[in-house]
Amino acid sequence: MRLLHLSLTNFRNFTRLALELPPRGVLLIGANAQGKTNFLEAVYLLATFSSFQTHVERQLIHFLEARKSPAVGRLIGEYQRRDGTHRLELRLILEATAGDGMRLRKEALLDGVKRPLSQIVGHFNAVLFAPHMTQIIEGGPEERRRFLNLTLAQAIPGYATVLSEYVHILEQRNALLKQLAAQAGHVAQLDVWDQELTARGAQLMYWRIQALQEMERLAARVHLELTRGAEVLRLMYRPAYEPLPLPVAQISLPLSTPLDRSHLKVEEIREGFLERLRAMRREELTRGVTLIGPHRDEVRFLANGIDLGDYGSRGQVRTALLSLKLAEMEWMRLRNGEWPVLLLDEVLSELDSQRREDLLARVSTCEQVILTATDASAFPAPFLLQSTLWEVKMGQIYPKNHLAEEKEPG
Repeated sequence: MRLLHLSLTNFRNFTRLALELPPRGVLLIGANAQGKTNFLEAVYLLATFSSFQTHVERQLIHFLEARKSPAVGRLIGEYQRRDGTHRLELRLILEATAGDGMRLRKEALLDGVKRPLSQIVGHFNAVLFAPHMTQIIEGGPEERRRFLNLTLAQAIPGYATVLSEYVHILEQRNALLKQLAAQAGHVAQLDVWDQELTARGAQLMYWRIQALQEMERLAARVHLELTRGAEVLRLMYRPAYEPLPLPVAQISLPLSTPLDRSHLKVEEIREGFLERLRAMRREELTRGVTLIGPHRDEVRFLANGIDLGDYGSRGQVRTALLSLKLAEMEWMRLRNGEWPVLLLDEVLSELDSQRREDLLARVSTCEQVILTATDASAFPAPFLLQSTLWEVKMGQIYPKNHLAEEKEPG
């Protein structure tokens, strides 16, 4: 998969931009706050329809355009897949709401046809590494669930739709729990919602079990290479509802205990989930909230048995994140038969020279990689000579191929 053309209108600090993108490597050079990361964000938005920089999505609209009502930003990507060339357009519409509020609405068109976002996500694939993404390992469980959802939605047809349905059912069930807790009512009303919730939840868990097991094998191999055999990386899935029966008289298992859930079928998970949900009904009625399900799942990252989220050094966490992202890229390729576009934001900072060389050697095999840096000095001459260099300055992008000449060995 390769991004051929990108057009941005009123997106972040880009008022208007249109670029043809070359194959292989593109290196964006520029000072901070010029638009390098915004460019990567635009590409990632076309893959996931979700920002990795902000949860306040109205910030995606250029500040001058945002003074209007409605305000519109537009991203258009033309890309090549095995089945041909496609055009994906994402419209960001900022409009007023009741009470002088503002909300951002998204519309997407694939090859000129407007379709729900959940049906289009995954048609264009991208994998992103950004320094703050260490929160996937160090942050709260919601960061890891978000990573899972964005990754799996790109590679598993139907994942985004089932997730959307699950979230909607969960909201309805929680509202009913609160209502029943506040006033008398027939608790049997929960039965229908329990059936719907466990049907979607079991499917999500099944996909997560399979995906994490596959990604763990890939990430462990990459991590072993990046650490020169010093560390073994593990991805530990800790579902809020455990579908495997625990040994008799054992309440829980140690965090590092490996569990093989890959043999479980969706219906097995659903039946157990439903039974457990019914057993917890009294507690959920008291608390007015659904206590188990994929919305409370957890994933932990361990190196040599040590939980990196709690005890990992800065270098260990960053290396584990790199391993995870390279595994994510390979996992998507194996799933879809297409290389995703790889986006690397300031990836070489804090890496020693050997790991820089290892990383650049790996990404050179990608069909297309877009990197950012404040300057080109950290990149070896052979990599620069094989890459297209652009300078980003105040929301504009200019050719900067003379950097490669400066780095040639004399």
